[in-house]
Amino acid sequence: MHSLNLIRRGIRLAALALAVGAAGLAARDAYAADAPDHGITVTVVGEGRPVLMIPGLNSGANTWKETCAALQADHVQCLIAQLPGFAGQPAIASGHYLDDMSEGLLDYLDQHHLAHPVVVGHSLGGVVALKMAIARPEAIDKLVIVDALPFLPAAQNPAATAESMKPMIAGLRAQMLKADDAAYRAQAEAAARGMVHAPARVAQIVGWGMASDRATTAEAMGEMMTTDLRPSLGAIKAPTLVLASWAAYAPYGATRESTAQLFRSQYTKLDGVRVEMSQAGYHFLMWDDPQWLQSQLRGFINGKATAAR
Repeated sequence: MHSLNLIRRGIRLAALALAVGAAGLAARDAYAADAPDHGITVTVVGEGRPVLMIPGLNSGANTWKETCAALQADHVQCLIAQLPGFAGQPAIASGHYLDDMSEGLLDYLDQHHLAHPVVVGHSLGGVVALKMAIARPEAIDKLVIVDALPFLPAAQNPAATAESMKPMIAGLRAQMLKADDAAYRAQAEAAARGMVHAPARVAQIVGWGMASDRATTAEAMGEMMTTDLRPSLGAIKAPTLVLASWAAYAPYGATRESTAQLFRSQYTKLDGVRVEMSQAGYHFLMWDDPQWLQSQLRGFINGKATAAR
């Protein structure tokens, strides 16, 4: 019963988290005009091995700011994406947002002759990264997924399907679009408190989430909840590291082991996947457990074994 309550609580928090996310003021660089059809801009930091970093729903590029800075000692060139419609970035018209973002980022890699980068994605960005690796297995060297599942609704109901989720998600999207700002902000605040430890970060998540285009948020959230990538994971050839959180759900009966098993069960068709659990971080692991996340990234990117925690 504890596990069931946890999963139900988790899916509610996840749905709210998808509606708000974290954001930042993304710097523009010379490459920004190279993908106008997709509305994506990319900030380039450093020189060395290319590492594409994709933030989550409503999130801004500087979600990855501290992580990128920490990786500079490893001669990494961060390619930090800013997705359209989030964090004040102009929105685009799209009925297939996840596909458009995957295609746009693959186009960016092609245009700049960035062969075999490491791709790191958080939350919705993790789903986009998975779609990139499924669509073009040969294009990606290594894949890091930060607190994202290939089919989130199955965490609540293992029998859920993409088709069965559509009526519920249609209702949720309609509620999001018609909610007044006060109600929308209240949901954002409730979600943010379960996504990060520091009160200052909670305020950032709420404020920056409110700056996102609500129609884009609703579209992207709906696609996230009705896209099941589990059957396609076998197409991925890149070595994959999944970094996951569980501590936010501990009051509802979650354990590190039960949550790790949930993640492993969703990634079972991805050969060789490695799942590592943060000890205490919430959803934004790059903020809540930065040294652990940075150590995991360094070890994986450099091909070194990293002890589990």
